[in-house]
Amino acid sequence: MIKIRNMFKVGMSGLALMAMSGCAMMSEAQLGQEPNLTVELPVTAPATPEPISEAYVWDLTELYASPEAWDAAYDDIKARTATLSDYKGTLGQSAEAMAKAFRATSDTAKDMVRLYTYASLSHDEDQRAPESQERFGKAQGLFQTFGEATSWMDPEVLSVGKETVEAYLAEEPALEPFRFTLENTLRQAPHTLDEKGEALLALSGQALSQPGQIYSLYANASIPWPSLTLSDGMEVKLNQSGYSRYRGAENREDRKAVFDTFWSAWKTYENGMGATLNAQVLSAVFQAKARDFDSVLERNMFDDALPDEIYTQLVTQVNEALPVFHRYLKLRGRMLGVENLRYYDIYPPIIKADTGTFDMERSKELTFAALEPFGEEYLGLLRQGLSERWMHAYPQEGKETGAYMSGSAYDVHPYVLLNHNDDYDSLSTFAHEWGHAVHTQLAKSAQPFETAGYSTFIAEMASTINEILLEEYMIAHAETKEEKLYYLGYALESLRGTFYRQTMFGEFELAIHEAAERGEPLTGAKLTQIYGDLLRKYHGEAEGVMKIDDMYAVEWAYIPHFYYEFYVYQYATSVSGAAWFSEQFLAGDEGVRDNFINVLKAGGSDYPHNILMNEAGLDMTKPDAYQAVVRRMNNIMDRIEALLDEEE
Repeated sequence: MIKIRNMFKVGMSGLALMAMSGCAMMSEAQLGQEPNLTVELPVTAPATPEPISEAYVWDLTELYASPEAWDAAYDDIKARTATLSDYKGTLGQSAEAMAKAFRATSDTAKDMVRLYTYASLSHDEDQRAPESQERFGKAQGLFQTFGEATSWMDPEVLSVGKETVEAYLAEEPALEPFRFTLENTLRQAPHTLDEKGEALLALSGQALSQPGQIYSLYANASIPWPSLTLSDGMEVKLNQSGYSRYRGAENREDRKAVFDTFWSAWKTYENGMGATLNAQVLSAVFQAKARDFDSVLERNMFDDALPDEIYTQLVTQVNEALPVFHRYLKLRGRMLGVENLRYYDIYPPIIKADTGTFDMERSKELTFAALEPFGEEYLGLLRQGLSERWMHAYPQEGKETGAYMSGSAYDVHPYVLLNHNDDYDSLSTFAHEWGHAVHTQLAKSAQPFETAGYSTFIAEMASTINEILLEEYMIAHAETKEEKLYYLGYALESLRGTFYRQTMFGEFELAIHEAAERGEPLTGAKLTQIYGDLLRKYHGEAEGVMKIDDMYAVEWAYIPHFYYEFYVYQYATSVSGAAWFSEQFLAGDEGVRDNFINVLKAGGSDYPHNILMNEAGLDMTKPDAYQAVVRRMNNIMDRIEALLDEEE
């Protein structure tokens, strides 16, 4: 996960801070509340974390020497923000005047990102601290002020006109850093309203975001979660975290009881959650129509200039590869000793092994070894980051959960937050997040602030490829057959969770938005029917692979990702791209390695599809882009079955 994107995009209604959870356009109030896209993986029991040493706590003084220094910077940036509206009406006076306005706005934005980064990171160290809460709130409020002070910029650029803007770009070198931003603003013209219309849509934003807030209240505060007594006598509460923990129980009857109990609770709220998700979908349809898009899908793909064919090609290729998924499910049944697979058999680990402890030093060593195919430029940046205090590594009271990379402060190195538990899952997360960090370093080394930020569409390739290289390294160096099976199983389950499950989510999103665009009502029962049909198709019920109980089809109500429009599909495209690159990396193709580094260095200097095409020849609209991940899945299963056959 990436905390926030590394840039402000000047224009696009003043400020468009791109949150890196799927490159969704998110309001300041949503920052830091990205959906948790945890892939369900087999996890060993975590070791007790080692005591936190200073070496594993980030040094925020490189952002600001003290809270007092932050306060002084806040006052300065607030004052500068108040002057930005003074440039209104000047953009068409001359190329020099336009450059002056954009430079002042961009410099203020860059300093504001640094201000926010300090406030966000210090808040996430201990969210209980009142002074950090206040500082974080002030930083968020300043974003709103900045947006209001620059909301005139896009309409004014469009009023200046394409011909004049292009003449200014040819005439004034100081506008060159803003070329992509200006050209993108001109591209947005057919979908940009006049100043009054843009203001009206901005005012509607808070109301249109309420469905996600309602979902959060349901899921985290309102539903009275039931308790369940497991076969060993332990009583467990099946809230969100309880379900995630116990759905993979070793005892099959326990798994069934967990599913039956948890989904019964959600089924009670099917109608209310249906109305909530319907409101979200109608909000998306309204915004697409207001900006004159033909569909919600088109609107969401448009921001990054992604062809709709990427989305439809992904769905097509995954559907054609469902027999491969069904092969995996049958293999899972074989390894679990289950003949008649049910949906509650999807989560327990298929193999157990003693893999040892993956403490921080071992995680560093293994990551360096696994990423050797990237070459010295990449490894040098990784070495630099790990030798300094760039990460907050271990859990502590009040700390933000999960893991992320924050590379938003342009003039400062990236920061990495982990909650390292010394298990293999923690090692994989370590490699993933440092992939984001090195990507950020490479982009900053080659791009100015204005084009250093990058799309999630590429960002998650940069991190997911690290996971694949790590998996292959661990498989190759496993000391026992059980250990090798564990790493192979982990890799296989990762592909299930990203390539198949996220695409199923994406197909569900597409189906419900298209239904709304046809004027069909989306009730809770209708949503359950649509989602249930997809569950059964993906898991091969008609082919006799896995049975899906009717009650479990209410799973759509539990998933927060559907409140972030057309977002999760990028995890599936990312693992596809990562498999495409890594397949050639592992075959020793140094040219592909260099192309991949160039993709990372490109940052946001062009649209992500163009970057992948021009720098690496990867066309995500074509079937070939998705074949490598299918080949990888089959290859892993071939290796697992060969090892299993040795035992029989």
